[in-house]
Amino acid sequence: MSLFKQIPSDEPISEVIKAAFDTDLPVEGGWGYTQELATVFTGNPQGLPAAQLEHMLASMRTYLEMNMILPKEKRYGSINLNEKSREEIVEGEKLYHKVMYEITAMKEDTYAAFIDEYKEGYGKEDFDMEAHFQRRKEATLTRLEPYWFEVSQIS
Repeated sequence: MSLFKQIPSDEPISEVIKAAFDTDLPVEGGWGYTQELATVFTGNPQGLPAAQLEHMLASMRTYLEMNMILPKEKRYGSINLNEKSREEIVEGEKLYHKVMYEITAMKEDTYAAFIDEYKEGYGKEDFDMEAHFQRRKEATLTRLEPYWFEVSQIS
């Protein structure tokens, strides 16, 4: 169970992506929470590797979940995704990728305070850099989330 609300697939995801990120992506389907809600790539006009397209879309979904749809005081920043595992699943003529991403993020206000502290203390003799980064690490939320993609048309 995720800490964050799933983004509903009421509207075509390509339209949500265009409105939120001013980017045109040839995708349809859902937001990839399950195989049934897989994001379907309907093309690849930039000729990017599938893993790069998937990471871009996973980053967009994560940013929507952890930042854009939340009230300001609950938003996360410094959001990073790292691929942890990948499975290829063939069902009939469809090829799916199930990708697990480790997501790290920090509350926006906490992150801003750490940045200010670092800028203020950097280079000063009494600034404990090791303690600073340890506290940053402790303030970081880590999630492991699956993302499903149907990639039959771009493989």
